[in-house]
Amino acid sequence: MPVELKSFDEFVKVVERAVECRVKRGKDVVKIKARTKRYLYTLKVPPEKEAEVLEQVKAKCKNLVEL
Repeated sequence: MPVELKSFDEFVKVVERAVECRVKRGKDVVKIKARTKRYLYTLKVPPEKEAEVLEQVKAKCKNLVEL
C-alpha cells in the first residue's frame, strides 16, 4: 500500500533516496509520487503550489517522469 505524507519537508527527505519520482496532474490536485526500494510515497499538492514544489523535487530526484 502507498504511504501518503502530509508534510512537504518529510517528502523531500524521501525524494532524496527515491529511485523514481512521478507527477500525475488531475483537475483539482497534483500528486507527486516517490518510489523507494520498499514503499511508494505520495504527496498531494494543489495546482497553485505545483511550480514551487516541483522545482525542489526536480533538484533532488534522480529520475522524474511526468504523466
